[in-house]
Amino acid sequence: MNSNDICLLLGATGVGKTLLLKRLQKLSLHGLEELGETPSTLPTVGTNLTDLKLKKKKFMVDSANIAQISASCIQLLSVLSAEHLHNASVLILFNKRDMPCTMSLVEIKSLFRMDDIIASATQPITTQELSARSGQGLQEVLSWLESIIVK
Repeated sequence: MNSNDICLLLGATGVGKTLLLKRLQKLSLHGLEELGETPSTLPTVGTNLTDLKLKKKKFMVDSANIAQISASCIQLLSVLSAEHLHNASVLILFNKRDMPCTMSLVEIKSLFRMDDIIASATQPITTQELSARSGQGLQEVLSWLESIIVK
């Protein structure tokens, strides 16, 4: 397997990584019109290894949970500084954007100091808002993944 074909999805507990994986799998197979009801998920113990079928051939933050933003930022900095990931393309997902009382994307980016991180990182970084539950932003995530695989 080529290392360019691997996507690593990291995030703090409860941010919706498993739900995002399930939704992306269904979207890649059936399209947005057949996304359907939100599937149930259980907390993951260990690691999920999932195949995602892309037409042409992941990091997530629970933006509704302010306490997890700082933990996610530390995790992100650790990943970005890993030697073997210096050339990896990075997509930072701000999930649960459909929840009430979430901070604006500008506020979250400010807390993360995203401008500083992007300026100092060796990797190309893209940020995306989404709701894995409602499906908002899923097509954009899938399109980004497909564009990265093509490179």
